[in-house]
Amino acid sequence: MKSVTGDGQDLAEVQRAHWQSTYGAHPGMYGEEPSAPAVHAAAVFRATGARGVLELGAGHGRDALYFAREGFTVQATDFSATGLEQLRRGALAQGMAGQVTTAVHDVRKALPLPDGSVDAVFAHMLLCMALSTKEIRGLVGEIRRVLRPGGTFVYTVRHTGDAHYGTGTAHGDDIYEHGGFAVHFFPRALVDALADGWSLEEVHAFEEGDLPRRLWRVTQTVPR
Repeated sequence: MKSVTGDGQDLAEVQRAHWQSTYGAHPGMYGEEPSAPAVHAAAVFRATGARGVLELGAGHGRDALYFAREGFTVQATDFSATGLEQLRRGALAQGMAGQVTTAVHDVRKALPLPDGSVDAVFAHMLLCMALSTKEIRGLVGEIRRVLRPGGTFVYTVRHTGDAHYGTGTAHGDDIYEHGGFAVHFFPRALVDALADGWSLEEVHAFEEGDLPRRLWRVTQTVPR
């Protein structure tokens, strides 16, 4: 079932428009430094022998560009064309245009990639956007499909221990909206369910930002 707003609109489409507007009003809104989870993920990916990274929900590209600077080839997707245009400009300015490709993609749809074609996947705060549990399960299934045996998936999500959980505008399915941004807060049971059939390597709790946001960084691999 799709999540909807109070007036019956598709919540994910409303969120897409909100992110487009936000990236347009605040170019490079997260700065140029990579996120801490991306720095961790780069080390994990390197240790597994990965050469290419698929980043889902890349936004304006601070982490995608970091992966490229670290020597990975990067496929970056987002549902905001505005964010990806900022990423492309950043790649050009940093001399990384040959290592980074971009594609506008809605993760509720199948990934446009062959089976077993990806070394590693990274998604910082994407799975906890305005996606239903069913849509999240479908996305993780697609990630497993495109990863090679031994491939690694590192993702982060806000969880039900976060201060915003249970407050703001409720949309059902553990989704709550604050300041125009809707978040699907993860219970631990959902993390475990998404690792079914994978090797769950780590669930690391950490905090980020001023609230602070409370998140899990999850690392799981496709068995060989």
